Amino acid sequence: MKKLAVVLFSCLPLVAFAAGGGKSEYEVPAPVNLQDKVSLQNGAKLFVNYCMGCHGLQYQRYSRLAEDLEIPEELVQEKLNFTTDKVGDQMRTAMDPEDAKAWFGNAPPDLTMVTRYRSEDWVYSYLINFYEDESRPFGYNNRVFENVGMPHVMASLEAELSEEEFKQEMGDLTNFLAYTAEPVRPLRERLGVYVLVFLGILLVPAYLLKKEYWKDVH
Repeated sequence: MKKLAVVLFSCLPLVAFAAGGGKSEYEVPAPVNLQDKVSLQNGAKLFVNYCMGCHGLQYQRYSRLAEDLEIPEELVQEKLNFTTDKVGDQMRTAMDPEDAKAWFGNAPPDLTMVTRYRSEDWVYSYLINFYEDESRPFGYNNRVFENVGMPHVMASLEAELSEEEFKQEMGDLTNFLAYTAEPVRPLRERLGVYVLVFLGILLVPAYLLKKEYWKDVH
């Protein structure tokens, strides 16, 4: 029994790390608002143009994106779908996994659930914390994920924008990735408001009924 307790307690640091316990000093709150369709649309554009060459969203379909983000399917097919001929297909990267492994050491991960695995704050902080480092193969490092193998694909965009504008763009990208991790979440959040309003209204007759039943109880 004593040995079992030692084993269990020794696993606690690993569990904490998997749950996001190892928080970086550079981690800041992500400006996520899944009700902001303009932000989500811009995030989808950024992902397709800057990220999808290496990373896919294998659990997200173009048709679902069109419906949820209120973008006509024809526009999605023309402006956002560069990997398949069908709007009902999944958003997979065109990069071959073996080529990716040869170029980067490991195949870039699918990002459909990245904000659930890492957290929204971590993803946002990671995106805004690249810095120049000549010792790295691609000339950049990251304060949140030190010695990461990914190149700074947003470097040209960051150079064109002010610091605040770049953070806004990365906030939109994080917002979009938060949406792909749970597409039903915006609906769930809206329904939650209606449920709370209904319960608040229901409280009044429930309270009056309780008073009526208990008025003769001494």
